Amino acid sequence: MDVSPVAWILTIVVLLALVAVDLFLNRKPHEVTLKEASLWGIFWVGLAVVFGIGLWVFSGSAPAGEFFAGFITEKSLSVDNLFVFVLIMGKFAVPPQYQQRVLLVGVLLALVLRGIFIAAGAAVVAAFSWVFFIFGAFLIWTAWKLIKEAKSDEEEEFEENALLRKVEKVLPTTDGYRDMKLVVKENGKRLVTPMLIVMIAVGTTDVLFALDSIPAIFGLTKEPYIVFTANAFALMGLRQLYFLIGGLLKKLVYLSYGLSVILGFIGVKLIFEALHGQGVHVPEIGIPLSLGVIVATLTVTTVLSLRKTKKDERAAAEAAERADKDASV
Repeated sequence: MDVSPVAWILTIVVLLALVAVDLFLNRKPHEVTLKEASLWGIFWVGLAVVFGIGLWVFSGSAPAGEFFAGFITEKSLSVDNLFVFVLIMGKFAVPPQYQQRVLLVGVLLALVLRGIFIAAGAAVVAAFSWVFFIFGAFLIWTAWKLIKEAKSDEEEEFEENALLRKVEKVLPTTDGYRDMKLVVKENGKRLVTPMLIVMIAVGTTDVLFALDSIPAIFGLTKEPYIVFTANAFALMGLRQLYFLIGGLLKKLVYLSYGLSVILGFIGVKLIFEALHGQGVHVPEIGIPLSLGVIVATLTVTTVLSLRKTKKDERAAAEAAERADKDASV
């Protein structure tokens, strides 16, 4: 797939323009309603579908298939990332009307960071084909780690990284939020607000998110343009997705298992491709199969999660009803 510099520039300009429109329309801090989140969510997903169809028309079915497989994978990984965003918002007690601005800044930081990672990853992949062995092994290890975490009964908590702890220790901070201000001057002293700390928490967490998402999508396509656009479209709707399925996140109890299957599958695919590049005869996993495995895994994961949650809720309601009857006797 040959993408001209003009197409790259035009794509980036259009994405930045969409971000600017989003920022302008949501310039006033407010609590996002379910209707607002739904409309914006449909808009971003619809835009991704239109872009994928455009790829199909102008570049063929193969690039379009790679884009949709990458987009769905990145979107599913971003849903798991929302758990961490929920923990960050809770830990720093971010007021509801400010949360969308925090997430918007987080998305912009993620776009920049992933753009850098994608450029570096594409250069490494082009120069060293054996790097797929490392990518594949890392994804399989990540899949195993997700399974172990899913089996743990411990309540997940947000753990501050070293940079965040350093900032909180060194910089004097106000005792509360000051609207959307990051730095204020009070009593002759310059202080940072909790909003800046939250921004740093979201931004540094984005770096960790990219460590599994970038190798995962390189396992589906080697085209930097498709890698970038799939990541961009997956991230652009992340803010609305946070408000849209915030309550649903707790119901997706098997999500980590589903993501582990997807990451493990892509890890094996990468290792097969690396072996194939070394002249070893191994099965070739095409995009149609990859897309089918990803969609089927997410569908089964969602259905089983919702059934499990519904069953647990019914059992809890019956237990509460029996307790009430026993108490009344």
